[in-house]
Parts: sequence; C-alpha cells; structure tokens
Amino acid sequence: MTTHCLQLRRPDAARLPRAEVRTQVVIPLRFPDGYATTADVLTFHHLVDGKEHLLLGLGDWRARVAQLPLGGDAPLVRPHSECLTGDVFGSERCDCGPQLREAVERITAEGGFLLYLRQEGRGIGLYEKLDAYALQDAGLDTYAANRALGRGEDERDYSAAVQMLLAVGADRIRLLSNNPDKAAQLEEHGVAVDERVPTGVHLSAANRRYLTVKRDHTAHTLDIA
Repeated sequence: MTTHCLQLRRPDAARLPRAEVRTQVVIPLRFPDGYATTADVLTFHHLVDGKEHLLLGLGDWRARVAQLPLGGDAPLVRPHSECLTGDVFGSERCDCGPQLREAVERITAEGGFLLYLRQEGRGIGLYEKLDAYALQDAGLDTYAANRALGRGEDERDYSAAVQMLLAVGADRIRLLSNNPDKAAQLEEHGVAVDERVPTGVHLSAANRRYLTVKRDHTAHTLDIA
C-alpha cells in the first residue's frame, strides 16, 4: 500500500478567530427509508473560510459536552463534506449518501454532532467534480483526475469545523470517519480526538474502484472484501 501526503493549505491554528453561534433552530429530519430524528441546527459568525457550514446537534449532545470537563465520554462527531450528487440524488459513484444516513442515526443514538461542510468534490466544487468524473470515465482514478484538472488531490480544510466545535464547547471528540487526515487536521487545530470510529463500508459495483483507491492511496479505514 502506498500512502501519499496530502498537500493542504491550512491557516495557523493560533490565528483562528473565535466563532460565535448566530442562529439555532430545531429541524425534524426524515430519510427516504423512514428513519426520523430531530436536529438542533446551528449557524455561525466568523468562520475562517466565509462559507455557510452547519452544525447539527443530535441526540443528547448537551449532556455529552457538559461532561467533558469531568472526563466523560466525548461526543461522537462526523465532519461530512457536502456531496450534492450522493447526498441528494443518491449517486452510487461514491459512498457519501449512505455515510450521511448512517452518521445521523449513530450520532443520534450516542449524542454528538454532524458537521455539514460546504466542500463539494474534496474542495474543488461541483462543476470540477463532474469534470473529474469525466476523466475517471476515461481511466483516471479519483485523485489523478483532480490533479489532471490542476487541483490538489484533496483541498478540504477543517479549520471551520474546529471553530464550530469549540464554539459549542466540544474540545474533545470521538471521530466518526475513515479518513486519517480529518483526525490530523482537527488535532492540529486544537480538538483532541479520543478515538477514531470507522463508518460502515457502503460498497456497490459503481464505487468499488473509488473506495479501493481511497484505501490504498490515502489510508482510509475501509475493509473491502
């Protein structure tokens, strides 16, 4: 297995401004399979990248945060990058939609946060993500396609995620993710990751190559038979 270091542009952690909650609303959620829950949806002032990211507080998240200074179990957190094709249209070229559905139920059961981050296409945007799909259809893998477009393999930055977590008092978390770079960036910016909890493997004929490349190229925790 070959693992490549991702080249990311990250601001100095010490210079991250303090984010402030601007709005908190309760939104009932229902998924196509019938699963339903309720989320406290928070928006923020002063996010470092100026984007409209959301924090969804699920389950008994307040109790999880309140017990952090006492040494209790940290809240379960998933930073989920927006994927219009997968989250909304159910595309099987990736595993984003099933991961989002899984994360909401698991976090609701344990108490914690889903961070919905506006970082489509590993940070390159929707149009260029679709351009990358066309290059993948011509034979490139998901990372090589980004490079062929003159973009980084993964341009996502989790500084705003750290700001949101610190704004609600979550300076220590259990991270629901298969991606080791998420843990590295969160810890670099001041959020302790007590545990990395992998998501399920949402394998289909259409995304097998995509998942295999993520496992082999960037050490995602994926047990693909």
